This record gives sequence, structure tokens and C-alpha cells, in this order.
Amino acid sequence: MQIAEIELKFPIDDLAQLQSRLPGIGLLLDTPRTFELNTLYDTPGRTLRESKQLLRIRQYGDIWTLTHKRQPNTAPINNSAEFGPAAKYKVRIETETHVDDGPALGAIFERLGYAPVFRYEKFRTEWSQITTTIEGPLFAGVPESLDFPAPNHRCHLVLDETPIGDYAELEGPPAWIDKTLARLGVDPASCLTESYGRLFLAWKTRTGSAADNLTFDEISSVQILQPSFR
Repeated sequence: MQIAEIELKFPIDDLAQLQSRLPGIGLLLDTPRTFELNTLYDTPGRTLRESKQLLRIRQYGDIWTLTHKRQPNTAPINNSAEFGPAAKYKVRIETETHVDDGPALGAIFERLGYAPVFRYEKFRTEWSQITTTIEGPLFAGVPESLDFPAPNHRCHLVLDETPIGDYAELEGPPAWIDKTLARLGVDPASCLTESYGRLFLAWKTRTGSAADNLTFDEISSVQILQPSFR
């Protein structure tokens, strides 16, 4: 399946407190806290990274998923100043499918000249909500060729516990993201569009860490909170 992925992240100071508020704003728990392992593949010359593409095999519990991401053929979408603090949304074209055997697919990639270049781990809890509209300022002037989510689209809020901190990620139509941020009292100016890879590199710069991957075995000093929902 290929979709236009629209998302924002924001850091979480109190994971349990945030999660306790989600049922009250209409979100439903889809998947309890589950370990997730992501492996990015690229050529030795990093040709995918240079062309701003991503090739990933993800293991989420017992589910293996293959994902390719690329930038859309349009300019980035931003909030207009008249709608308050500007939050730049991350927009990517995502093609994704489930696979039966992730390690076998990884072996095929390596035979084709792709190799694992980065691993990142987290514990993810998935929540969702149905939205009935895609109206919102971010859709003004958007080319029709870009396939954005349709009405009655299931929107997602996921809670990620990573070795360098906890983050929430909102994915859905911009109007729903704006509304959810407001209901949670999150300042749009605090939101992030960086990937976990870029957040990891920024963290390494700040801390001087020698870790090569965003994994719990390489970064063991951060305590991972146990959420209250199961």
C-alpha cells in the first residue's frame, strides 16, 4: 500500500500521565506496549540516504514489515501564520507491506548490494481514532496528484520509549493533528519532524556517546518507563 504519510513527533516528559489522558479525548488502545526493532538498509555509498529515501525492515512483536519512504514531488507543507504557531509537518510517500520472513528478506537485500546501516529499537504503544474530515489550512493549494488520507481515515497516536527518551508521534490529516495537539495542551513549537536517526545523531553530539545504533544494548543508561495501560 502506498500513502502520503503526514506526521509530527513531540517529546514526552511524563509518559504515564499522557497515556492516562488518551481515552478521555476519544483515542482507543490498539496495541499494548510491544518491542520494536528497525533495521535500515543502504548501499555502501549510501545512495538511498543521498536521495532522501529509506528502506526498512521492521519487527513489531511477531509482525515483519517492509517499508520504503521517499519525499513527495512537492514542496514541504507548513501552517500558515494566521493559524498560530507554525509547525512544519513531515510528509513522506510511504510504500509498505507485511512480509513472512524478515531475516530472509534481509539476506536477499544483502545479495543485491544493500547492507544494514543503522538499527533502532523502542517499545511502542499504539492508539488510534477515526477522523471524518481532512479539512484544514495545510491542504490549501496542495496538488491533487498527492494522495492524502481520505475522510474516515484511522489516525494514529503512538507512544515510543526509546533509549534516548520518550516521544509521541501523531499521524493523520493535519486538521486532526492540530486538534489533538490542542486537546493535549502540546505547544506546536515543541513538535519535531526529525527521524529517530537524526534525533540519535543530535543526541550523540550532545552527549559524546560512541554508540553506533539507537539500541538498548548500546545505550543502557536510560530507564524505560512502564506504562499503566495494558
